Amino acid sequence: MTHASTSATARMPAFAGPLVMLLGMLLFGLNDAMGKWLLSSYGLGQVVLIRSIAALLVLSPFLWKDGIPSLAKVERPSMQILRVIFSTVEILCFYYAVMYLPLADVMTYWLAAPIYVAAASPLLLGEKVGWRRWSAIAIGFFGVIIALEPSRAIFTLPALISIFGSAAFAFMMLSGRGLRKTPDRALVFFQIVGAGIAGLAFSPFDWAPVSSVRDLFLLGLLGIVAMAAHMLVNRALKISDAATVAPLQYTLLLWAVVFGWMFFGDVPRMSMMIGAGLIIASGLFIFFRERQLKKRDAVLPAVPE
Repeated sequence: MTHASTSATARMPAFAGPLVMLLGMLLFGLNDAMGKWLLSSYGLGQVVLIRSIAALLVLSPFLWKDGIPSLAKVERPSMQILRVIFSTVEILCFYYAVMYLPLADVMTYWLAAPIYVAAASPLLLGEKVGWRRWSAIAIGFFGVIIALEPSRAIFTLPALISIFGSAAFAFMMLSGRGLRKTPDRALVFFQIVGAGIAGLAFSPFDWAPVSSVRDLFLLGLLGIVAMAAHMLVNRALKISDAATVAPLQYTLLLWAVVFGWMFFGDVPRMSMMIGAGLIIASGLFIFFRERQLKKRDAVLPAVPE
C-alpha cells in the first residue's frame, strides 16, 4: 500500500468501515439465499466451481489492468496460503450445511464468527477492545440465540460442520486484517482460485446437467455477488479494526428473514423479531461508537474504550 493510499484511508469518515461492511453483508445474504436455492438442483462441487469461474471472468480485466505479474509479488506468502485454506473450508462448509439446514439456522453459526474475531484480535493483531464493544458483541450474540431458539439438533453433523465453517470464516477475516498491503483484488483472486480448485475436485462426484439458461445465469451471478461481497468485507477490515466491523455480520440475520420470506416463504417468529432488534441495536451502537472514537482520537491520545 502506498503512502498516499494509507493517508487516504486515514482521512475516511469514521462510518466508512461499518458502512462498507453492512453493504458486504447484504450481498452475502443474497449470495447465501441464491446458493441454497441452486443446491436443491445441483451438486456442491458444481456450484462452487461455476461460481468461481464466473467470478474470475469478471475479475480478470481488473487484474490485467493492475498487472498480472503483481499477483506473484505478495506479502507474507504463508499468511496468504492460510487465508486461502480458511476461505475454501468456509465456503465448502457453508454450502454443505445449507443443503440440510434452514438458511437462518446456518447463519446463526456463522454469526458466532465475530465472537472468535473479537476474542482473538487482541492476541493476534494487538487491537484494543474496550468493555463497551465487548458488551455490544455479547448483546448481539444473545439476540442471535433468542431469534433462532437452539434445539437438540445443534450437534448434528451439518450443525457441527457449520460451527467449524464459522471458525474458518473468523480466521479468514483475521488473516485478511494482517495482509493490509495486499490489494483487495489480489486477496479475492487467491480466494476464488482456492474455491475453484476445491470445486473442481468435488464436481465429478455430484455433477448434474444445467437444465436452463436461467440456472446457468444464476450460477454465474452467484460468483459475481460473492466476489463483490468479499471485496467489500476486505476493504472494511482495512478501513476499521476487526473488532469494530466484524460484529456487523449480525445483520445477516435481518437478510435471512427478508430473503427467507421472499424466496422460501418463511415467516419470521416473534422470537426472531425480538432477536433481530437486539442484533440491529448492537450493530448501530458499534457504528456510532466508532464515529465517536474517531472524533475523540483526533484531539486526544487513543485509549481503549
